[in-house]
Amino acid sequence: MSEPSVGVRRPVWRSAMVGRDPEEGHRAATPLELLFDLCFVVAVAQAAVSLHHALAEAHVGAGLVGYAMVFFAIWWAWMNFTWFASAYDTDDVLYRLLVLVQISSVLILAAGVPRAFEYKDFGLVTLGYVVMRLAMVALWLRAAREDRARRRVALRYALGITVVQAGWIARLALPESTGLASFLVLVAAELATPLWAERSLTTTWHSSHIAERYSLLTIIVLGESILSATVAVQAGLDGEAPTSTMLTIALSGLVIVFSMWWLYFAHPAEKILTSNRVAFPWGYGHYLIFASAAAVGAGLAVSVDHASGKSHLGDFATTTALTAPVAVFVLSLWLVHARPHHPGPLITAAFLAAPVLILATPFTPFPLPLTALIMAALTAASGRGTARTR
Repeated sequence: MSEPSVGVRRPVWRSAMVGRDPEEGHRAATPLELLFDLCFVVAVAQAAVSLHHALAEAHVGAGLVGYAMVFFAIWWAWMNFTWFASAYDTDDVLYRLLVLVQISSVLILAAGVPRAFEYKDFGLVTLGYVVMRLAMVALWLRAAREDRARRRVALRYALGITVVQAGWIARLALPESTGLASFLVLVAAELATPLWAERSLTTTWHSSHIAERYSLLTIIVLGESILSATVAVQAGLDGEAPTSTMLTIALSGLVIVFSMWWLYFAHPAEKILTSNRVAFPWGYGHYLIFASAAAVGAGLAVSVDHASGKSHLGDFATTTALTAPVAVFVLSLWLVHARPHHPGPLITAAFLAAPVLILATPFTPFPLPLTALIMAALTAASGRGTARTR
């Protein structure tokens, strides 16, 4: 009888939750982690669609703030589980049940996203988020009991997460005028918890496994942007928009998204993830990468709405709704993912010049094709630089 494929294991009722070997060979994402990612993308899609509607209605400021807040909840819950699973994935029955609780909770969060955007009602989003985080507390408490060597680290995580969740619940009772300020305070507390917990001793996360998990979510988020653009173009073609305009948006969008994929995977992350000193800024910086990648889909949808006469935005604001997230993606990708590889002065100059040029395209008659051309040129330059380095 053949052995199960890598990453697929038969769960047992109970196994010891101790730190896994960070040098373990052939460490791959598990089917449960893939299911986890797919369910999180439901929430990402809801956030992107809500951003699209807010921008199309010319509610730019409220839409961007709401998107940043909701996306933080989605990304932070995903990231915390991902790093925990890299160190403590036992894949037994109890572990699976707690992960399924988190998956169910993200669906609750996703259901609350439209209300958060439209009515600034964060009750359902907060409920889903807090339940997810409390499931993580249960996992950390189990790790504290069974991994004696890292008991202090696990207890710090459990305590920090619990205190911050109490803050999120209390925030619902605060007046609306304090909403953004209280959100930023709690975000700072969330971000500080791992830094405090692992100050003296680190968890045994696996660099290749972490790199793969981030790569998989990048692919899924980019795929969501393609889906959003495809649905929008289909709706536009069924309306009265010129076919040539729709084809321009579609082709430009494809080139942009394909270039984003190419640029992200030009540099293998596992080679630089050697310590928490590198891993923390790398992991945290992906908030901008993921959020901007998802926002590109919203920007493409807004462009289609504008071409169809369904948007309240002007020409400049419409094109900026797409070019701005593309520029943020390029710059954040450079700072977080490409720069640590020391690609050389030529590639550095290309990465720094590209966002400036992309942000300038709305001042031209052909902003989307020019943005696509800049992304393609950056991809070509980055590919040549990577080949020379290798």
